[in-house]
Amino acid sequence: MRGRKPKPTAAQIAAGDPRKKGVHKLQDKLEAEPKATRGLPDCPRHLRGRARAAWKFWSEELADMQIDHRPDAMMLEGACINYSRAVQADLILENEGLMVEEWGENRESGKRILLKMRQHPAIHVSNAAWRQVRAFCSEFGLSPVSRTRLSIEKKDKTEDLMEMLSRPRTPKQPPQDTVQ
Repeated sequence: MRGRKPKPTAAQIAAGDPRKKGVHKLQDKLEAEPKATRGLPDCPRHLRGRARAAWKFWSEELADMQIDHRPDAMMLEGACINYSRAVQADLILENEGLMVEEWGENRESGKRILLKMRQHPAIHVSNAAWRQVRAFCSEFGLSPVSRTRLSIEKKDKTEDLMEMLSRPRTPKQPPQDTVQ
């Protein structure tokens, strides 16, 4: 797919229809969109350790933001697995270092010699896994920038004031004496 990702219809409506498509057309489009069932299923049994902790944390956050939907469970599962892989690769790199030595044997003398130094393979695993986690977080509003894109403006308070001022006035009731 080329170009920018399409903006969600609810976000277009909240932005005040900046592309001038028509509020009624946008409202019809929003009503025609499929509605997913709210609530994520229980954590898959095969997720262990860090992945299970990530599932618990992210599912609670998505529920608080009211964007926890059943069809998104597989994406959340993939994000949890990639998070676990990324951290595991980073721990390996911390223990073993960023560079790996490649050794060989000299044919003539039979001595072991250092052929070259190269990047540790865990660097590639870590980078790929963190990219996947970042993509998930961006899609679901779990990064600071994506949360600002998801924000929905509240109704303007002037509308409430105008409604209040346009109502007919009710006469004040005179105070009743309670002296006996």
